Amino acid sequence: MSDTTIRIHSDVVLIGAGIMSATLGLLLKELQPDLKIEIYERLDAAALESSDAWNNAGTGHSAFCELNYTPESPDGTINPAKAISIAEQFEVSRQFWSYLVSEGKLASAKEFIKSIPHISFVWGEENVAFLKNRFNVLQANPIFADMEFSTDFSDLMQWMPLVMNGRNEGEKVAATSMKIGTDVNFGALTRMMFAYLTSLDGVTIHFGHEVKKMKQREDKTWRIKITDLDSGQKVKAYTKFVFIGAGGGSLPLLEKADVPEGKGYGGFPVSGQWLKCTNPDVIAQHQAKVYGKASVGAPPMSVPHIDSRMIDGEKALLFGPFAGFSTRFLKNGSYSDLPLSIKPSNIIPMLVAGYKNIPLTKYLIEQVRQSPKDRMDALREYVPNARSKDWKLERAGQRVQVIKRDEELIGKLEFGTEMITTADGSLAVLLGASPGASTAVSIMVDLVGKCFKEEMQSSEWKEKVKKMIPSYGQALNENPTLLAEVRASTAEVLNL
Repeated sequence: MSDTTIRIHSDVVLIGAGIMSATLGLLLKELQPDLKIEIYERLDAAALESSDAWNNAGTGHSAFCELNYTPESPDGTINPAKAISIAEQFEVSRQFWSYLVSEGKLASAKEFIKSIPHISFVWGEENVAFLKNRFNVLQANPIFADMEFSTDFSDLMQWMPLVMNGRNEGEKVAATSMKIGTDVNFGALTRMMFAYLTSLDGVTIHFGHEVKKMKQREDKTWRIKITDLDSGQKVKAYTKFVFIGAGGGSLPLLEKADVPEGKGYGGFPVSGQWLKCTNPDVIAQHQAKVYGKASVGAPPMSVPHIDSRMIDGEKALLFGPFAGFSTRFLKNGSYSDLPLSIKPSNIIPMLVAGYKNIPLTKYLIEQVRQSPKDRMDALREYVPNARSKDWKLERAGQRVQVIKRDEELIGKLEFGTEMITTADGSLAVLLGASPGASTAVSIMVDLVGKCFKEEMQSSEWKEKVKKMIPSYGQALNENPTLLAEVRASTAEVLNL
């Protein structure tokens, strides 16, 4: 019987057609135009999982309004380091997108990015004191210098009428606002990036193709076994470098790769739901992203927010997300994803992380048991006059939080993104969730630096990176003049 397996040789294989693969593919192709890149995606189109607008919890994450990025220690001090880092990374993303638009590689910025104020809103004496303290700490940094703070009811009514209507004027409330916030449709952006990338010589995207096995060969190249889900056709892909950017699907693929750097990693899946407004009159009343404080024990991506979005050319209004638990690693995944991911190398870190995160487990059980009335009560804390008939429940994306060995080699739950690269630089895997998409460019530039070390040291590649990201190698928060220049130029190109 003849072997009908198709064999494909390339320089780079990208697994997963989301924002991460699109960003990495474009960066590499700009740096080395003759690279041959093959992209494999299990679903039948790009950006259908975490990058999709309905699945992405906080589009435009730039740390302007997310209170979980500025943790408060028991003595009341606020640590701004994470907020500064994420805000810096978002500025890097803006520069790269501006480069793509100005070079005509992306048709139009208005398809994926819009200006919208980012607001943090709290009530109660203790929370108002926290927000004031946070404002003082952040506003001292150039990157947050434009932040405004107010406890004045009429100011807040102007900033977010939908949130303030129906409130008692005597209530203790406070808000901060960053007028330069943005709303990003990462689904639209990803599809535009792939449309350009696949128009280039040497780049092919294969939809409906699932990776079944991966093995590193003696010469350090990779052999990947793939199945075309429609026809059953078997494919063997041979490549020097593999990037796994498959969202919740990355952990099972890391386990298939069987590399020492992947040992001890586990995943904890958290599902999500939105309340989506169906009344155009209500949608029209809100023009902001308003974030509050997360409940005790809540995972970071469950910070409640009432969020004005542009999705597929139409204005939308969402509230949530409400967390839940499912054993799937992807929205379109299988209920066996979690049990099949448990291996001898990660069972102890997973059990220990589970034991250490009992408040999270309790929180998720409470969320799963919520009734429609409970969800409307949560919404009315942010929109006092909300009517049940104007809102419907919508399923959001699936997130897999990273579990890994900590210093004592036991286990801890990580709420950020985790990049794993092999010592030889031939494999890179991105695990985790928030703030992912918004910081994709920085994450991928770091990846290129680790996996293409020699090339990245060359003056040719450095110059090319500098052209795409003018602030490359410099901290914007420490350079107010450069920050002002970068913001002004990206705002002009992106029409913000």
